[in-house]
Amino acid sequence: MDLQKLLNPNPRTDIPEMKPGDTVSVKFRISEAGRERSQAFQGIVIRKRPASFTVRQIFQGVGVERTFPFNSPLLEEVKVLQHGRVRRAKLYYLRGLSGRKTRAKIRAK
Repeated sequence: MDLQKLLNPNPRTDIPEMKPGDTVSVKFRISEAGRERSQAFQGIVIRKRPASFTVRQIFQGVGVERTFPFNSPLLEEVKVLQHGRVRRAKLYYLRGLSGRKTRAKIRAK
């Protein structure tokens, strides 16, 4: 990587506008055994910061959270599947809920 790119990163314009409560699908590159492949992570945005966002999903009954930096070169694509209507900026209370209680209401566009 070029040092100039690291010091003055340009903000990405291909990431759609999202808010906490939205259901998103994030594609990112991971490397396993010397190979790179693309993997999708789908869940609810529970936190959004200026530099990153955190997505939570339930996988086989276990809650999994992953934080993605906006300007990461490993981030391939972000799709907003559903807009949720919530009244909080940080949805940490979803960690204590399970089942249908974790669903956010759908926001009309």
